[in-house]
Amino acid sequence: MKTSDPGSQNIQTFIQLETRGDFFELLQKISPQSLYTNLQGNASAMPVPTQATTILAFKYKDGVVVAADRRATSGNFIVHEHADKVLEIDEHSVLALSGVPAMAFEMAHILEHSFRYFRRSQLQELSIEAKVRALAQLIKNNLPLIMQGVGVVVPIFVTYDFKSLEPGGKVFFYDALGAQFEVADYSTTGSGSLAVRSLLYYENRWGAKPLVQRDEKEVLMLALRCLDCAAEADTATGGINARKHVYPMIKLIRKDGITQVPDSTLKEIKL
Repeated sequence: MKTSDPGSQNIQTFIQLETRGDFFELLQKISPQSLYTNLQGNASAMPVPTQATTILAFKYKDGVVVAADRRATSGNFIVHEHADKVLEIDEHSVLALSGVPAMAFEMAHILEHSFRYFRRSQLQELSIEAKVRALAQLIKNNLPLIMQGVGVVVPIFVTYDFKSLEPGGKVFFYDALGAQFEVADYSTTGSGSLAVRSLLYYENRWGAKPLVQRDEKEVLMLALRCLDCAAEADTATGGINARKHVYPMIKLIRKDGITQVPDSTLKEIKL
């Protein structure tokens, strides 16, 4: 029996898909945005959320450098060229944001207030393990919006560890479901991350010296080069625009705290 009902046709399409019982594989074949549009019969009913890319973090001699481009996009439209994607959570922790800024900023504010509340109520800092899990739980709680295709957040969390046998910077990256992983040298995420990852791997493996042996001047130049390569390959990543005074956001997490590298310093670096 033939039917012209769009809902029935979509159900038949679902049945015909070979998903092996994996719901996330099903979502990969039919995106939540297209599914919503098909069921509603109105392409304008599903707004395209604002996205923010690209972020990276890697260890160097004195700590960790975290860098991000400043562009925020909605589809193929540039929404903002001065977005701040590296937010300070406490005196030695930052959250680099990739994904939907509305949800990412909310997560950052919740983390900041929860860390501050624990410090004031317990008169001590929250452990690194607890900080990492707190962010993982926020990402996990964001799953309903991820399923709708409007709330994906894939951050990088960076902090300085004073209590381990070898004090130093720590870098954690997450997937969209909240699983967290600590990296040994570097991490990157966002639409331009493929180019950045390749460059960091090359520099760490075959460069003049490993990343953890480089000084501040060397890592600043490398961070700018990484984001420049990402901007060359990915339209959603903003590069360096000296005419508009647009430079990446770069912060250094060291033993003495967090330092934001001023645009005047970045302007003097010759790529």
